[in-house]
Amino acid sequence: MSEEAAASGPLPVVPYLKIPSDGAPYLEAQQCKGCGAIYLGERSTCSSCGKEAGFTAKKLSDRGELYVFSIVHRSFPGIEVPYVSAIVDLEGGGTVKGNLINIDPDPAKIKMGMPVETIYKIAPKKDAAGNEYLTYYFQPRS
Repeated sequence: MSEEAAASGPLPVVPYLKIPSDGAPYLEAQQCKGCGAIYLGERSTCSSCGKEAGFTAKKLSDRGELYVFSIVHRSFPGIEVPYVSAIVDLEGGGTVKGNLINIDPDPAKIKMGMPVETIYKIAPKKDAAGNEYLTYYFQPRS
């Protein structure tokens, strides 16, 4: 990103995180009109049924279940470890990778299939132009 003036509000950390001016943030996927397969990010062809240019935007649920996780103990300099990297199956379709927070990074406390929810927070660092970024995490549902 070039060093321009900072944006007036947070920017999405990934293109599939939507920040409407009149509502809560959400994750958006592309759904195949032919077979219903759901993908994050733009697609031109469905890898499930082969249909071309037949996608619609789909707002993803903020609720799901933990599919699988990994506790990361080594990372890039400046990244606090340990943290929990997770893959979540969302209600209504869609599988998303993110970090699981607000739980101890202890395998005895984390269970596959546990109910989780998506939460949105300002990322811990700004870019060189001073822009803040909105990111998403998963946390256990209470």
